[in-house]
Amino acid sequence: MDITYHYPPELFNLLIDTIPLLMPGKKDVFLFFRGAGVEKRMMEDIYSKWKMNPDSVNKFEIARTIITQLNELGEKAIKERREILKRVTEFEDFSTCWPNDQLKAKGLVVQIQSVVDVKDSFTRMKIEKDRERQQRLFKENEEREAIRLKQESIDCVKAELFGLFSLDNPHKRGKAFEGVLNKLFSAFEISVRESFTLKGDTGEGVIEQIDGVVEIDAHFYFVEVKWWDKPLGVGEISQHLVRVYHRAEGRAIIISASDFTEPAITTCKEALQKKVVILCTLREIVTLLESKVDLKTYLNAKIKKAVIEKMPYYTPSVGSL
Repeated sequence: MDITYHYPPELFNLLIDTIPLLMPGKKDVFLFFRGAGVEKRMMEDIYSKWKMNPDSVNKFEIARTIITQLNELGEKAIKERREILKRVTEFEDFSTCWPNDQLKAKGLVVQIQSVVDVKDSFTRMKIEKDRERQQRLFKENEEREAIRLKQESIDCVKAELFGLFSLDNPHKRGKAFEGVLNKLFSAFEISVRESFTLKGDTGEGVIEQIDGVVEIDAHFYFVEVKWWDKPLGVGEISQHLVRVYHRAEGRAIIISASDFTEPAITTCKEALQKKVVILCTLREIVTLLESKVDLKTYLNAKIKKAVIEKMPYYTPSVGSL
């Protein structure tokens, strides 16, 4: 039970036993409660009974009557109950007590201090536990919302990607494919730099066209995207590999809407001696989107296979990811 709202039984009885010992007379008991903020009307009945016949009530009955009423008021009497506890636990001048009551009063005050410390500790623990629970719930809600927004973004890109199948113009479709894949990387929270060109230093014009660069686990992958009707051959693969060879830390991802010829795959396998190269098809992208597999996890499985087993063209089972 939280002592902020009610005195629990142990503390309730201790206060009834202690306050009368701290006050030398019955009038002093009333003054103690008045000093703690208890309104006169709350003490009116017991006070009138005492005034009419001082011997009809004792100090303990006065304390019990008033404390009982305060406890029954619950939250409305928080201020008064707190002040009563404060005055009792901070009581120091026991010389005002009757000599025979001083030691007992000191002992009871110590007991009350101990009970209040324990109760307050549990209250603080409960407050802290509630705070941690609220923080956890808030974090879980944030994470759920982030997941929802991420999936919403992925679904939008997925719809845009599937919409490309209806485009008849190959050039227009190919350029759109580049943009959609860059959006897809971003939706899966993979750092991406969209397509750009590099010009020569001596006026040669455009010397390189890069479809995109993504960062996966601190490695930069230069992305080549093709939407052709026929499988990509050695020529198309080699053009991109040359770009990567000319960069000290560059790696390669080649994504094709069709497939790859065996000679092209062999070329990439040989290139693995110097550079990490992975091949991926549009079919794989569609499969992982429909299976709701994480793109980065999927690509890492392909990268691992390429690095360890020299297999640039490996299709992971989405069920195992």
